[in-house]
Amino acid sequence: MDFKILCSDLDGTLLTTKSDVSELTIAQIARIKNKMRIILVSARMPKAMRHLQDDLAIAYEPIICYNGAYVLDGIAEIASVEIRTQDLQDVYELANPLGILLGLYHKDEWYVSKDSERVQKEILYTKCKPVFRDTTATLADWKNRKIGAHKIMLMGTKDSSDAIFPKLQKALGTTLNLYRSNNTLIEIAPKSVSKLSAIQLLLKNNLTLKDVVAFGDNYNDIEMIRVAGCGVAVGNARQELKAIADHITLKNTEDGVARYIAQHL
Repeated sequence: MDFKILCSDLDGTLLTTKSDVSELTIAQIARIKNKMRIILVSARMPKAMRHLQDDLAIAYEPIICYNGAYVLDGIAEIASVEIRTQDLQDVYELANPLGILLGLYHKDEWYVSKDSERVQKEILYTKCKPVFRDTTATLADWKNRKIGAHKIMLMGTKDSSDAIFPKLQKALGTTLNLYRSNNTLIEIAPKSVSKLSAIQLLLKNNLTLKDVVAFGDNYNDIEMIRVAGCGVAVGNARQELKAIADHITLKNTEDGVARYIAQHL
């Protein structure tokens, strides 16, 4: 099929390293970008995606941030769905006794209460820096500003993450999407949005999901991989994603997306 849109997750998928696209990926995107749209789809904040758009020379395309909670086309907001203040407070009250730190994200704002190895990794990988401020102060500030979070990142240990996850599901599972990024990280987004719902917002000129080829590796990619005209899992993807993908390519560290593009697009 002659696909019109390519949608790709970033971390663990399009990015060959933790922070950059490879020269092969840049070359393959350059080869196809004039005949199909290239849309980056990520849990990242906007400014953690813009430099990758620049590297790929696709800054004119929209971006899907925060797992679909914030969608931008240039400076225009296509969609913005926030986690409400009360839910933020409830998450904090469950996390704080377990020593789990919160990363709070709103548009291009990122707040954490203190520095840590995890925060430093995030700074390195995303090339963005947070504001260090007590979480209670951030929650009070956001309540006054009448804003919520586009994403919450819970940073704990394996044991604390294992302990809090079922509590979060029970207390907030009907209003929030909860994702285990890995053994120590939990990402939280509004329930009403997903990467798939954001992609649907960007379909124009009688295009449908059948015109989309999508690439991913993790739980939050399952919907778009299942429904896209062609869903491709990288070799390092979760088994649940591989099970529903139309194709499986090489690992991200082996330029899986770029090599699939070279062979099939």
